[in-house]
Amino acid sequence: MTQLADRRAPEAAASSGRLRFLPQLVRTTAFKLTALYLVVFALFAVFVLGYVAWNAKNLLDDQIRSTIDAEIQGLAEQQRLGGIRRLVQIIERRSRGPGASLYLVTTPLGERIAGNIEALPPGTLDRQGESEIEYARSSEALDQTNHAIVRVFMLPAGFRLLVGRDVEERERLRVVIKRAAAWSFLLVVVLGCFAGWFVARRVLKRIDGMNDTARSIMAGDLKGRLAIAGTGDELDRLAENLNAMLDRIGELMSGMQQVSDNIAHDLKTPLTRLRNRAEEALRTATSPEQLRAALDGAIDEADGLIRVFNALLMIARLETRQITDSMAPLDLAEIVDGLSELYEPLAEEAGLTLSASVEPGLSLTGNRELIGQALANLIDNALKYGKPEGDAPATVAVTARRIGETIELGVADHGAGIPEADRGRVLERFVRLDQSRTKPGFGLGLALASAVAHLHGGAIRLSGNAPGLDVVMLLPVAPPSVDRPLPEAPAGSTSQPNGAGFQSA
Repeated sequence: MTQLADRRAPEAAASSGRLRFLPQLVRTTAFKLTALYLVVFALFAVFVLGYVAWNAKNLLDDQIRSTIDAEIQGLAEQQRLGGIRRLVQIIERRSRGPGASLYLVTTPLGERIAGNIEALPPGTLDRQGESEIEYARSSEALDQTNHAIVRVFMLPAGFRLLVGRDVEERERLRVVIKRAAAWSFLLVVVLGCFAGWFVARRVLKRIDGMNDTARSIMAGDLKGRLAIAGTGDELDRLAENLNAMLDRIGELMSGMQQVSDNIAHDLKTPLTRLRNRAEEALRTATSPEQLRAALDGAIDEADGLIRVFNALLMIARLETRQITDSMAPLDLAEIVDGLSELYEPLAEEAGLTLSASVEPGLSLTGNRELIGQALANLIDNALKYGKPEGDAPATVAVTARRIGETIELGVADHGAGIPEADRGRVLERFVRLDQSRTKPGFGLGLALASAVAHLHGGAIRLSGNAPGLDVVMLLPVAPPSVDRPLPEAPAGSTSQPNGAGFQSA
């Protein structure tokens, strides 16, 4: 008994699993759609078979009527030529033939003279023309009535002639079609249910796999991805999009972690310096002037921190495209000339020459303040890191030109430049190649410029200037709207979105 119970336990578990699976299967969209298609197809099949049966019945009835009309015309002609006696002889002879039609000749009083019909419904001979009746061929078969289409024709002297055809063939056809319809409906239902079960089970299996992956991701496994069957169907497309979304989320999470680490490292120094100055002032200051100087230094440090957080907030707003409603036509030459005039004294102090070259009539649609801020960041970086070594020209060139539907706004210097391997990395926030931190700044200038370029539907391109660095903002003349996706960055661009949103420097 124990062994029998052990054998039955897995079977019972499998049966229970199948029973639990059935309600879930029936609730699937695939099964419901299959059932709906099954009903529609069944109705269509019933309509088609009904239409075929109706046309077949009409065709047989028309053939019967044509046969009856031809026989009546022939018999009437024989009666005119040879009288009632000849008509009776012909009917007697025809009635005995195999597959004969129905014949009946009666007197004016309704007495049977000749024919192969024994019983008729009352009043049949009193109605001229066509009718469908029940009849019996012999007195022994009065309990076995048949159906026929008959026509009553009045002969001279009151004699009546009835000619008809049995509709047994029509009834047999109706039975055949009815049986075929029943079997077809049963076959459609069985195959439809099987197809619904097969499709729903297959779809449900893939959906369950997606749900399992989603649960593992919610449990903390951010590396999990949805399986792709490779069929290219809608589930594959959904899985591909969800995987792309998960990749994007993973990049954002990594970027957020990286930004958090960078903020912790880069802001720790100025905060520590701010605290040390305040503590030193409290400990060593002996006059109001010394306290005021300490407060001025603390305010300068606080202003620097505020600028950092303002830059981070501005980058976040640009990445979420919350400033696209301020787009307007602007003159790029005016922006370049204004910034060149502003930074020219700073360039002279750094021992550099700042030059500007703008094509005439150059304009685009964008945010004036943001493009100006991005260009200012590029010029500021060039003045900080563009001091040449050796015989290289000590110049910083600001250029703006239009190529097709794209405007290239660039700043080029002849400084140390950036190695090609680091050009993608420097576009991340808080990344500075100056490990000694001897230059002022927090590594957010290129981040803001990159975000501004992407807000306008463009990109940032970094390339060498032999020696030096050439940074170019690629801006379309008409940026995309908020609801439209950003275009692909041109070849050579390095400011593609990464884990921190737009790549930043």
